[in-house]
Amino acid sequence: MKDFKRTLITTALPYANGPVHIGHLAGVYVPADIYARYLRLRGQDVLMIGGSDEHGVPITIKARKEGVTPQDIVDRYHNIIKDSFAEFGISFDVYGRTTSDTHRRVASDFFRRLYDKGEFVEKTSMQLYDEEAGQFLADRYVTGTCPHCGAEGAYGDQCEACGTSLNATDLVNPKSAITGSVPVMRETKHYYLPLDKWQGALEKWILEGHKEWKTNVYGQCKSWLDMGLQPRAVSRDLDWGIPVPVEGAEGKVLYVWFDAPIGYISNTIDLVGDDYTKWWKDPETRMLHFIGKDNIVFHCIVFPSMLMADGSYNLPDNVPANEFLNLEGDKISTSRNWAVWLHEYLRDFEGKQDVLRYVLTANAPETKDNDFTWADFQQRNNSELVAILGNFVNRAVVLTHKYFDGTVPAANPTEKETELQAEINDLKAKVTEALDNFHFREALKLAMDMARAGNRYLQETEPWKLAKTDMERTGTILNTALQICANLAIVFEPFLPFMSDKLLKMLGGDKISWDMLGCMDLVPAGAKIGEPVLLFEKIEDDAIQAQVQKLLDTKKANELQAWKPAPVKADCTYEDFEKVDIRVGKVLECSKVKKSKKLLQFLIDDGMEKRTILSGIALSYEDPSVLVGKEVCFIANFPPRKMMGIESQGMILSAVNPDGTLTVISPSAPVAPGASVG
Repeated sequence: MKDFKRTLITTALPYANGPVHIGHLAGVYVPADIYARYLRLRGQDVLMIGGSDEHGVPITIKARKEGVTPQDIVDRYHNIIKDSFAEFGISFDVYGRTTSDTHRRVASDFFRRLYDKGEFVEKTSMQLYDEEAGQFLADRYVTGTCPHCGAEGAYGDQCEACGTSLNATDLVNPKSAITGSVPVMRETKHYYLPLDKWQGALEKWILEGHKEWKTNVYGQCKSWLDMGLQPRAVSRDLDWGIPVPVEGAEGKVLYVWFDAPIGYISNTIDLVGDDYTKWWKDPETRMLHFIGKDNIVFHCIVFPSMLMADGSYNLPDNVPANEFLNLEGDKISTSRNWAVWLHEYLRDFEGKQDVLRYVLTANAPETKDNDFTWADFQQRNNSELVAILGNFVNRAVVLTHKYFDGTVPAANPTEKETELQAEINDLKAKVTEALDNFHFREALKLAMDMARAGNRYLQETEPWKLAKTDMERTGTILNTALQICANLAIVFEPFLPFMSDKLLKMLGGDKISWDMLGCMDLVPAGAKIGEPVLLFEKIEDDAIQAQVQKLLDTKKANELQAWKPAPVKADCTYEDFEKVDIRVGKVLECSKVKKSKKLLQFLIDDGMEKRTILSGIALSYEDPSVLVGKEVCFIANFPPRKMMGIESQGMILSAVNPDGTLTVISPSAPVAPGASVG
């Protein structure tokens, strides 16, 4: 691989129409942060660029639902996202936004430059139009059935079920997301970037020049190229976005996927000014796009075509895209609120940023979709962070205070310590190779193996026993253990920066570098170390159960929201209905039937005599006594029927609620027992 002077890291711009969740973190931001921190430890020149994507239809849909302006929406969520990232330790050099003055200027200039060079084609086409709303329907203003997988609710730009990129006109049975009406086709003019013009250059650049890319990225690019690229519209009929900066384009804005990636450039300019050319145009700079798999086509086909059309920018050296992270066996969905939101996690698990960073990396969807579960989260914290990493560090520091009053003892290494150092250096080489190749899950496992090696060393040498007879040897062992602790502070810094900082302070150090990893003289003999501080704490069952219950409540709310009345049954004649004798009765007694989970036994005053009726609604009434005294509707002319040895003389009428519970049907005003219902 070519050596570069510097590395520019970009991270996918999250839509500022809601907070970020663990899917975003696992797919993009945690791996990008790990790599940026690693490069900084290597002493390399690196910038990590992030920001909010504040244009596009999802923003306007959210604003319309809330009755506020799109600017209100992006202002709110940009700050939530930015603050959450900062608290979580995502070390952006800049986190900008696409509504900034700089971005509007840079994006407009970029479009105009390509326009003046003749890089666009103007095409008139038929687009979906909502006659009720009086506007064209771009992208997510249209939903329908995916033509590829048949999933309902696909958007006009992408099917979330299969991940296929779409055009709104591809959808089967499209409908407007604004009014719900069926749109019509109308003629409109737009500007198109002829991707087909760059097909050959893209094939040479990707298929021949970047066979080292991850299989999922290379494969998706090859699939698009094999199908043959087509011109793609870079303007939309909307009133929210950056206006197309040419005459005759009134009422049109830049397509969000033309606008958004230029945000990487404008955010760099906001950070370094005119020096941005060093990062974007110097061939000695390596550019990396960290994204999720749903953004591969835009970062590997569309944006590079834009850069090629301009002719002065670098192309990305790699696009290490991850697959998707699911949640408790179900696809993460913003619209269904099926997610673990970062800002809520930070509130519920205060001070435990590194735990989530660890779990998301250990279970990262690097080669296939993976699943986040709260049980796994708890297990990894308690069995790995607490029991392995935290336990080793705590023992080393506690024993040093116990036997040497917190002063680092001198070391007289033996063959055992020499072998241990060789093992640490071997792990360093493997971690380095894994990080260099974006294998973050493997790198984290190898880092934890370093802590395992430390635990094994203490178990085998047993300094707590040797202290009774050989303090010199005990000193060597604890010195060695503290050196391993210092190495752990280095190797875990990209993954667990909060833990690393805490551990360094405990050991009395401050500055670290990757070159120091593997050294066994990082904590000098005679130095005083700090008091032991627990790096991680056990997470109890009740904290996990609270999160599981939150998801169960969300699932129930989604089911209620999706509820629809059952279809009307087949026609029934008036004569048939007349045969059913529905009456009102007063509940005199009501109790659960012994040995039955579902049955309640009613004693009813039907106006003529008392009758017993059994009803299968016990699961909906934990305390049957609440029904005593109520007037209920019942069918009086059903033939008697025995259940659980009790004769039931009719049927209580009840309604089935959206959540599956049953509610007895009662008159809205007092009615005499025995009155007929008709």
